[in-house]
Amino acid sequence: MAWKARIREWADHLHPAGLLYSTYEQRLLAELDRDRLPQHVAVLADGNRRWARLNAPGRPLVVGYTAGARKLTDFVGWCDEVGIKVVTLWVLSTENLTRDSEAVAPLLSVIEDLFTELAVTGRWRVRLVGDASLLPEAMQDALRVGEASCGSSDGMIVNVAIAYGGRHELRDAVRKLLASEAAKGTELGHLAASLEIDDISEHLYTAGQPDPDLIIRTSGEQRLSGFLMWQSAHSEFYFCEALWPDFRRVDFLRALRSYASRERRYGR
Repeated sequence: MAWKARIREWADHLHPAGLLYSTYEQRLLAELDRDRLPQHVAVLADGNRRWARLNAPGRPLVVGYTAGARKLTDFVGWCDEVGIKVVTLWVLSTENLTRDSEAVAPLLSVIEDLFTELAVTGRWRVRLVGDASLLPEAMQDALRVGEASCGSSDGMIVNVAIAYGGRHELRDAVRKLLASEAAKGTELGHLAASLEIDDISEHLYTAGQPDPDLIIRTSGEQRLSGFLMWQSAHSEFYFCEALWPDFRRVDFLRALRSYASRERRYGR
């Protein structure tokens, strides 16, 4: 319950370590250059299963998924607090779906609950980014209901990447482009000669949104794993050693500070 979470947060701040972190957080927040913050932050929330094995040995891995989902909810709130316009959360890859069904089912349940929880607040425009056809029909229905519940909210866009793969997205974008042009009667030779970069961008899952300025990955991994392959051409990256459930607001603010200190050259 919300009031219990508030009490825990208050108690943590009374602890000497909590007071220290709270003071440090406030300093980082005060020092942020608001004119140099990213518009779009994306995160690879990695390390949930490793966290479960370390912190709850012998218990089901869903413990880690649940802890990770709670942290994703916190993360969205942190982004909103500093004025980020778009946030993208990668929670399930197409490769994840190849795991044993008994291992995937609990994760899908946690993700569905997370999506619904973010959507029903009415604060944000929560969007599915990925291939919904790969998901169970009941989950597809729940995600559609969640998206619809956001109504006409003009809040921050929250993309939840479910059944997402970078190559998968590019394949789908090309398919949509070809189907669209075929419906217009465009000849393949003419399309090949006239195709522009923006023509493909307009058919991505994130069409109409700014590309991510900052991509964060946790758990010490330093690779994209296909995340937003097209959109990340000019993104800045921030890699953090913490396993995702241990990622703190301090870590987030450090990532923003690091981003704000960089000179973005866009390949020039």
